[in-house]
Amino acid sequence: MPPDIRDLVVILGPTAVGKSRKAVDLALRFSGEIVNGDSVQVYRGFDIGADKPSPGSRRGVPHHLIDIVDPAVQFTAADFVREALGAAREIAGRGRLPLVVGGTGLYLKALLDGLFPGPGRNPALRADLEAEAREKGLGALYERLEAVDPEYARKVRDRDRVRIIRALEVYEATRRPLSEHFLRTESPVRGVNVVRIGLRLDREVLCRRIEDRVDRMFERGLVAEVRSLLEGGVREDAPPFRALGYRHVLRHFAGDLSLDEARALTKRDTRRYAKRQMTWFRKMDGVTWFSPEDGRGLEENLQKHLQ
Repeated sequence: MPPDIRDLVVILGPTAVGKSRKAVDLALRFSGEIVNGDSVQVYRGFDIGADKPSPGSRRGVPHHLIDIVDPAVQFTAADFVREALGAAREIAGRGRLPLVVGGTGLYLKALLDGLFPGPGRNPALRADLEAEAREKGLGALYERLEAVDPEYARKVRDRDRVRIIRALEVYEATRRPLSEHFLRTESPVRGVNVVRIGLRLDREVLCRRIEDRVDRMFERGLVAEVRSLLEGGVREDAPPFRALGYRHVLRHFAGDLSLDEARALTKRDTRRYAKRQMTWFRKMDGVTWFSPEDGRGLEENLQKHLQ
C-alpha cells in the first residue's frame, strides 16, 4: 500500500445490524466517504435483495463500489481489494476519510490480511473439477478437500462449490494446501492506520431486525425485481442470484416453494448467515465492538484512533 492513505476505517458486523446507517453518521461527522464491502451490492440491478442504501439514506455521502459489475461477472476478493484500494486512494487524495463498510468476511479479510500468493486460475483443471462435481457430487470433492487440507475444509461449508473447487484447484496445481499458501500472505494495508469497528446486537434483537428486513424486501417488490432481472436476460446461475435475498425466490419461480415458504426460508437462512458472520468476525484481530446505538462511544473511539 502506498503511503497516500493515512487512515482507513473498517466497519463490520452481521447483516441487519445497522452498519450502513452508522457509517453514514460517522462519514458526516469525520468528512468521510463510504466504500462498499458487500459482495452483492457491487452488482447492477440487484437492489432490493441486496438492501442497497437508497439515495435518501446516503444523506449526500458519496458511496463507492456500488453498481459497478454486470451480473454475469464473478467479482472476486482480489477484484474487491483492487477496487477498494483504488477508491480509498481517491478519497484520501481529496483529504477525506475512507470508510470500508460491509459484512462479506472474505472481502474484508483479503483487504486487511492479504490474498494468498498462490497460482492464478487454471481453466482446464477447474473444468475437470466441475465435471467431477457433476458426476460424483460436490460431497465427494469436499471429502477430498478434507483429506488434503483439513484446516481449510473446516472453514468452508460442504455446499460451498466455489471455494471447494478453488481449494482443490490450488492443491492440484501446487501440491500444497490452500491453508499453507495463506501463511505466505502480506497485508495490502501494511503501514496504514486501520481502525476496525465492529457492530453487534443481542441475538434476539438482531433476529427481529433480520425478520423485519426480509419482510420489507418482499413488500418492496423483491419478487418483481427477480422477475425483471430474469426477463432482462440475467441467467439463473448468475453469481448474485446465489445470495440470500434471491435464491429462494428463484425456487419459488421454479415451483419448488410457495411465496410464504420462500419468505420463511430467507429469514431462516439469513439468521444462520448472521451467526456465521459473527463467528468469522470474532476471529479477526484488533476489532473494537460497539452497539450501533452507541453513537457517542463510536465517535470517541474513532476520534481517538485517527492520526
